[in-house]
Amino acid sequence: MSDWPELGTLVQLIVKTWSGDGVYKGIVLPNSGPNLVTIKLQNGYNISFPESYVKSFEILPESPEIAVVSDNDHIQDKKLPLIYLIHTGGTIASKVDYRTGAVSATFEPNDLLDSIPEIKEIAQIKVLKLGNMWSDDLRPRHWNKMLKATEKAFSDGAKGVVITHGTDTLHLSAAAMAYGWSGNGQRPPGRIVLTGSQRSPDRGSSDAAENIIASVMWAANGPQTSGYRDTSVVILHAKSSDGNCVVLPGCASRKFHSSRRNAFQSINQDPLAYITINKKEITIKMSDFEPFEARFESSKPNLFDEKIKIAEFIAGPHLQASLVQSAIKLDFNALLFHGTGLGHLPISDPEDDSIENIKLRTILEDYCNQGGIAVVVAQTVHGPVNMDVYSKGRQQQEIGILGHKSFCPPGSALVKLHYLLSTNKEIESVKDKWTLDLVGENPSFSLD
Repeated sequence: MSDWPELGTLVQLIVKTWSGDGVYKGIVLPNSGPNLVTIKLQNGYNISFPESYVKSFEILPESPEIAVVSDNDHIQDKKLPLIYLIHTGGTIASKVDYRTGAVSATFEPNDLLDSIPEIKEIAQIKVLKLGNMWSDDLRPRHWNKMLKATEKAFSDGAKGVVITHGTDTLHLSAAAMAYGWSGNGQRPPGRIVLTGSQRSPDRGSSDAAENIIASVMWAANGPQTSGYRDTSVVILHAKSSDGNCVVLPGCASRKFHSSRRNAFQSINQDPLAYITINKKEITIKMSDFEPFEARFESSKPNLFDEKIKIAEFIAGPHLQASLVQSAIKLDFNALLFHGTGLGHLPISDPEDDSIENIKLRTILEDYCNQGGIAVVVAQTVHGPVNMDVYSKGRQQQEIGILGHKSFCPPGSALVKLHYLLSTNKEIESVKDKWTLDLVGENPSFSLD
């Protein structure tokens, strides 16, 4: 259409349909195909029509229903517990750029307060903004910023904190909060929740509101943190439908689906609790387990050494010795392998046709003999690393590769390795502590 308005314009269309003329109001988006017009409706969904179906359109002034309104002067009940909302970014803190239809991390923390007024009935809310970052851009320095932010919140008298975070690496930051606060056998002064959303807050199908409500509820009214499994928790939807959120141990959780709202699960252990949201009634139901004995409270977390470098590799047909050798030459502090099956690497050549496997084994032998730290985790995510079952696994143990008997999830293992290297870079120290259950990441189960 030659006179079609520019992207981002609010329009009202009159469109021919089989049941008669229809009226549609929305934001102009890039056309989804040839000879189509596309708009984003106010419920968050996109809709397209053939140009020939559009009888007329009208350009509208900016709609107050779509415009973001932010009021920093929030009136709050001082009798309620104080909760810090620590804002890092991600989908939960994003909105659609209506010029392109793409989601960008530009939502501000007070926008969340304005759009979810229910949380002000649960707690006093203070907002601390660390940034507007996609979670795949986060580095260990950002873990330290979160740890320092939680320390500030607790020193200000907060009963708990809620960290809003992108979901893609949320499990890594949750593990970092667990090891940082409790890796030395202590516990934080209050509750730490990490939450996110699979759909941006301005979409009609967004899961952001209930995830925030459930997270604030746990931060304000959950059980006292013991320092074991519950130092940090992950709270998101328990099902695709609304009304139920799940509380997962931050030391042992993982994103399992790229788009579903119930994208997270706990690994090698059960959830801690479930939170039901039924209109204004919010209830916490704890899972069936023995309460944890509370550890000694600490007012300061241990920070991660930001100079630590860990090289990660995926075991498979394209794992080459030259890649591992490059990491060794570049002075990486440790090697972490995502092993196949029970934790295996391609280091055997039974048919005498894969010399690269022998090269990899030789490099790892030399590296470990010289005091290098190599760890294998389960590529399968669930289940243990068990290098006793097959001869290859026993050979890996003889080489000096760590990981045997561990139930620690791969993501949590990466953070655990970084934590141990931050506290003591000696191989013997890492060997001694790798099989320990520091924060609930490595529960004792049978290897069968």
